[in-house]
Amino acid sequence: MRLKSKLDEGKFAILAEMEPPKGVDVSTMVANATRVKERVDAFVVPDMNDAVLRMSSLGGALILKEKGMEPVMQLSCRDRNRLALQADLLAASACGINNIMVVRGEDVGFGDHHQAKAVYDIELLELLDVTQKLQRGQDMAGIGLSGSPRFFVGSVVNTAAEGKALDLELEEMDKKIEEGVQFFVSPPLFDLASIDPFLKRVDRRKGRIIPTVLLLKSVGMARYIDRNNDKVHIPGALIERLQNARDRVHECTRIVVETASTLREEGFGGAHLSTVGWEDKLPEILEGIGI
Repeated sequence: MRLKSKLDEGKFAILAEMEPPKGVDVSTMVANATRVKERVDAFVVPDMNDAVLRMSSLGGALILKEKGMEPVMQLSCRDRNRLALQADLLAASACGINNIMVVRGEDVGFGDHHQAKAVYDIELLELLDVTQKLQRGQDMAGIGLSGSPRFFVGSVVNTAAEGKALDLELEEMDKKIEEGVQFFVSPPLFDLASIDPFLKRVDRRKGRIIPTVLLLKSVGMARYIDRNNDKVHIPGALIERLQNARDRVHECTRIVVETASTLREEGFGGAHLSTVGWEDKLPEILEGIGI
């Protein structure tokens, strides 16, 4: 596995988020991924980000796998009970999908199906424990499996936490590592200084930290995120820079390039590039990073 090899060797890994379609036409997803597949170590396939209906992460990951690309299948606690989660894990492994990223999942109130009922039959740490049990050859009920899966496991960490929240975040991070997590993806990062409290206390040797580098689309988007997402800080100077830019789209791309390059210089595990519908910008971004 390319991603595992990169991280095991301490090299800088590039993850690119590749959202499955809201429908069955996968041509755009495949075309965008194909353009950069030689320069991206793995493609993260979200499990219905923001609770918006899309093709399943398992389906999207399978399609990319069939096209010769390495996927990371995201698995959310939100939508499936313990039976369905275990079934998807077994199916993924049997189909050669070995990279998984376990998340809790955003509240359904964020999404486009407000009448949907969130499941949360098991929580994130329990789901990580399930992946360990399956790899040891047993399901949650203690019943033996006919062949055991093998996974390279990732999860999420809130690098913006401070004070008592940071204490709890680091405690949970240690529990995740005990449950087999080997890499952590953070919320979008725009200002390295904003996560300094986290960096001063975390042992990056225990689990590779891969911050999300989000491609902004407008000044309004930047302001909205900064005001409404307590896990993300966007400096006022950066917002002003976008406001004053002649070509704001190009400036947004430059910011991604600069941020990802800084992460590489600072010894992070990698960068998770999230282009939220502008996947056609990935070649330009990777070229700018020098990859």
